[in-house]
Amino acid sequence: MITLYHCMSARSFRPLWMLEELGLPYELVMLPFPPRVAARSYLDLNPLGTIPLMIDGRTRMTESAAICQYLCALSAPTLLQVEPGEEDHGAYLDYLHFGEATLTFPQTLVLRYSRFEPEHRRQPTVADDYAKWFLARLRTLEPVLAEQAHLCGARFTAADVSVGYALMLAQHLELASRFTPAVKAYWERLQQRDAYIRALRSQEVAALAQGVSTVAAPDSIPDPHADADRSPEPTTA
Repeated sequence: MITLYHCMSARSFRPLWMLEELGLPYELVMLPFPPRVAARSYLDLNPLGTIPLMIDGRTRMTESAAICQYLCALSAPTLLQVEPGEEDHGAYLDYLHFGEATLTFPQTLVLRYSRFEPEHRRQPTVADDYAKWFLARLRTLEPVLAEQAHLCGARFTAADVSVGYALMLAQHLELASRFTPAVKAYWERLQQRDAYIRALRSQEVAALAQGVSTVAAPDSIPDPHADADRSPEPTTA
């Protein structure tokens, strides 16, 4: 049984969505956000204090896009990955990691400097600059999505899950209104997928059952008394 440690609508939503797409059985352990402050015992499992953490037997992984890649490989053959012999294999790997490394990273800085820092440490100009950075990089998808329904392989793949979460986070940051037309239509299509809807329902049911807040991590208000425990790296969602 795969165990996924997850916060509401945080980066760990990528592997949760992937698990639902693949139809794999899993145990979902919900954590309050941020877990390194609100659930200190979690540090015994993951000293980074970040989510996701996926445990599958002796395998332990903490990178959301890599977990998606792992789950596809575990389930092979599956149409949710693009195989090395396919023309779009390189594009598949590129978009799979583009979703996290290029699109989600600047959004974590928007979150930090617009919401997660104490009021006196917030930097609206910095947050706005990183929002523009995200949107500029997102626009590179416009010509691709204007010509095809998905990013690569002529089908829905894990790459769409990876980029799709970045769009989900952007919606929480109130940036979705600035999506270009094809990206906007793409995001609307992704939200209609049965597995996406099941993943949303799964996290809510699990949170309620485990006594964890159902407020999405990007919308959470940090505990002001936890500031002394704050580390220098961006607080992530």
